[in-house]
Amino acid sequence: MTLDKFFTDTKDLLKLAYPILIAQLIQTLMSFADTVMAGRVSATDLAAVAVASSIWLPIILTISGVVMALSAIVSQFAGSKQSHKAAHSTIQTAWIALALSILTIIGFYAGVPAVEQHVELEPELKRLMIEYLSYIVWGGPGYCLYLVLRNFAEGFSFTKPTMIISIIGLIINIPANYVFIYGEFGAPELGGAGCGIATAIVYWTMFIGMLIYVLASKKLAQIKLFDAISLPDLKEIKTILALGVPIALSLLFEVSLFAVVAIILAPFGAQIVASHQIALNFSGLVFMVPLSIALAVTIKVGTAVGENKLQQAKEMCANSMVLGFIIAICTASITIVFREQIAMIYTNESEVIALAVQLMFLAALFQFSDFIQVISAGALRGYKDTKSILYITFVSYWVVGLSFGLILGLTDWLVPQMGPAGFWIGFISGLTTAAIFLAWRLKVIQKRADLGILPKGSQAIQQNIA
Repeated sequence: MTLDKFFTDTKDLLKLAYPILIAQLIQTLMSFADTVMAGRVSATDLAAVAVASSIWLPIILTISGVVMALSAIVSQFAGSKQSHKAAHSTIQTAWIALALSILTIIGFYAGVPAVEQHVELEPELKRLMIEYLSYIVWGGPGYCLYLVLRNFAEGFSFTKPTMIISIIGLIINIPANYVFIYGEFGAPELGGAGCGIATAIVYWTMFIGMLIYVLASKKLAQIKLFDAISLPDLKEIKTILALGVPIALSLLFEVSLFAVVAIILAPFGAQIVASHQIALNFSGLVFMVPLSIALAVTIKVGTAVGENKLQQAKEMCANSMVLGFIIAICTASITIVFREQIAMIYTNESEVIALAVQLMFLAALFQFSDFIQVISAGALRGYKDTKSILYITFVSYWVVGLSFGLILGLTDWLVPQMGPAGFWIGFISGLTTAAIFLAWRLKVIQKRADLGILPKGSQAIQQNIA
């Protein structure tokens, strides 16, 4: 690996990654706007939005994980100059996304009676929560189709539309919240539940925006995506699900781990939970940087594999790791140096700040493991090796990370009970385990690639055989 090659690969990665990063941050800002604007109505409205979001986000994240397989599929077809196959896979992914979003709507309405009868919440909070979900689920199909077109475009290395359309979404989200939360311009006054309508409108707007881009782009028009519209192809759908479901479940394992720990910490008191949430929220913001790099790595590696440039794919992986390490040094340093100031952004309670500062130090440490595991996973998706990610993340997060966190956080088996710090050390152990095994798996796949053996479906297999 030469220095010139490192700078070239870094430039290519950052060119793809920065629009994705901005789009990710804008998604967070939308959630922040919902929280702030609902909170100005009442604490009950704020709580309803928070509870409803905690139900909705894992569902939409799971569907997003399934659709995420498309960028790897499209990038390999793009590299191997088989654009017609990319178009067919995109249409079939759209069928999957539509089916999952419709099942979500059906599941919601089927589950409402059970929630009304058996879930113990304040009546007004429960009403607002259900109402919020009843609005946002109808935006689900729009968002899922947007994800399909987004991954289609990103598979061909077009990431800027994602950023631009996300900005448009944010611009619409805030006034739409205002209209439906407070009942302006003749709209009904829905309180926090109005955020659900606003978000649904944004979802459909983002889909329409991406659709216009795909139709207007001269380069994407050459792919003739809409000429490939056909009935569901069960064989192709099975192939896509075989790649996408492991990605979705691995994302769910990671997100649900942090959610479960928050529940376990609840008996420790509000201050402990608040400090944990501060460290967790900031870590989530920082995580978007390596995640964006990882999504770009998936595209670059997939394209290189499709072109049968396996050495180039290997060099891209190595250079992305170096870039990730440099970024981790920067973000960890910022976290450590400014951890008190960061905590003060979230709260003015001195005891919560003191606890958060301790956890932020641990949060800085796990950023190194985090960048290795997420970039390794991104590279593996580029090679279309996703089942290994599923197995490794499950064992790392739930067997190693949670178990070690429970032992350190709640027992005196190894050291005196550590409370939340013990769980954060558990996070570090889980992420480190994932980083080691995912990096090892990447090396295994690369060695197999040198021998002409790649995961099923990779375009380089066909070319090597030919």
